Amino acid sequence: MLEPYNQTDHPQCKSRPDSGLSAITELDPGYITGPLSSVWKEWVKWCIEFGIEANAIIAVPYDWRLSPSKLEERDLYFHKLKLTFETAYKLRGGPSLVFAHSLGNLVFRYFLEWLKLEIAPKDYTNWLDKHIHAYFAVGTPFLGATETIKAALSGFTFGVPVSEGTARLMFNSFGSSMWMLPFSKYCKTDSKYWKHFSEKGSDAYPSVLDVMENTTMECSLPTQLSFTAREVADGTFFKAIEDYDPDSKILLHQLQKSYHGDPILNPLTPWDRPPLKNVFCIYGIDSKTEVGYYFAPSGKPYPDNWIVTDIIYEIEGSLYSRSGNLVEGNPGAASGDETVSYHSLSWCKNWLGPKVNITRTPQSEHDGTDVQIELNVTHDHGADIIPNMTRQPKVKYITYYEDSESIPGRRTAVWELDKVNHRNMVRSPALMKELWLEMWHDIHPAANAKFVTKAKRGPLRDDDCYWDYGKARCAWPEYCEYSYAFGDVHLGQSCRLKHSSADLLLYYI
Repeated sequence: MLEPYNQTDHPQCKSRPDSGLSAITELDPGYITGPLSSVWKEWVKWCIEFGIEANAIIAVPYDWRLSPSKLEERDLYFHKLKLTFETAYKLRGGPSLVFAHSLGNLVFRYFLEWLKLEIAPKDYTNWLDKHIHAYFAVGTPFLGATETIKAALSGFTFGVPVSEGTARLMFNSFGSSMWMLPFSKYCKTDSKYWKHFSEKGSDAYPSVLDVMENTTMECSLPTQLSFTAREVADGTFFKAIEDYDPDSKILLHQLQKSYHGDPILNPLTPWDRPPLKNVFCIYGIDSKTEVGYYFAPSGKPYPDNWIVTDIIYEIEGSLYSRSGNLVEGNPGAASGDETVSYHSLSWCKNWLGPKVNITRTPQSEHDGTDVQIELNVTHDHGADIIPNMTRQPKVKYITYYEDSESIPGRRTAVWELDKVNHRNMVRSPALMKELWLEMWHDIHPAANAKFVTKAKRGPLRDDDCYWDYGKARCAWPEYCEYSYAFGDVHLGQSCRLKHSSADLLLYYI
């Protein structure tokens, strides 16, 4: 925990972020972390296997308990990050590729805004073009995440063996707890303080659904209060429950000091496209995702004084209550990634221009016969793009939205991956392959296409080869062959690539 008002360390426990690749590859496996151990480990292994030098992969971990302004004040985090990019450029002779996941994307957005004040305006774009080639935004809560409210009121343990009340106490002591609050796409600001909007009808979800309901007792009669994402993020909600909850004063203080009053950026406002050459927005879709809550007093003492009485989920384009009843509202074209709602994840589709190329392919290896392509699809600003494409049952797809024409010298792409979970995303084999291929394509001097081809996806590593029991041979015989090596314990292990990965990669230039 931190001291909630000034974010200083607990007197009996001072902790700081790890450094280097060990900080991002995996957690210490043990009783608490167990299956959550692996983080960017698989992605690092891909890079090393395909020839990226280990010292060219630079981790920039941060103390995720702190608000953005406190990261700079206490750790000089953004000064150090700027130096990291500049040092990498001098060592490698070229710009960096940036990969961020979840909250890491909000950190990177703040860095870009901080940099505007650190560098002369005429040099800002030149600095970005020189030091950052591409930005891969993975699982970004562009408009926040509704689960933040549950964590603030009733606690969210992430599977760690502590009580929800203990988790709540810890979470609400962190300055970063407000950073992930859900907010409306209309929450623009003309100054560093919020304007409270009166219109309700155009929000992503109606007032009763968007975030939560809070039931209290007044004059012995039940009173149901309804709050939208806008009213949560501007503090209206926390003021309304101030007399009922001791944490409200803490959260209001953090909200006003570190977010509404931040002179660099109010993080609880919608993103514009980062002014970078290449932006890739990547997220999972069509998983059951929480988008609203009903809360009531539990009758227990603080910190267990609230109980969730019902939950609103989005499920593949519809809204349902926990009891299974269909709920009226304005869901997205798909549902989110189990943690972040579709409306929040897909905000970056606004960065695509008026003409977009769409490709849908299976996530698994494929020969190109089932790839679907639509070129120059019309995209109206502010509207979602719904491709007119078929889906085979039980097949997981990746849908790519690509635009390299709308802004000269700038590329924007959005990748939607079916059924990929938010927290497991950086361990997804399909995503790892796509990240690697696009990265390799971008840094290859002979590449001539704007984006890596999607025409087919054959095996690239020995791990991609497996035994086809129906045909009694290695699957993908064009790529894989049976080659026993001492220590193999099953047929699939003995299926290996016929040719080197370097030869296979040439197809994707």
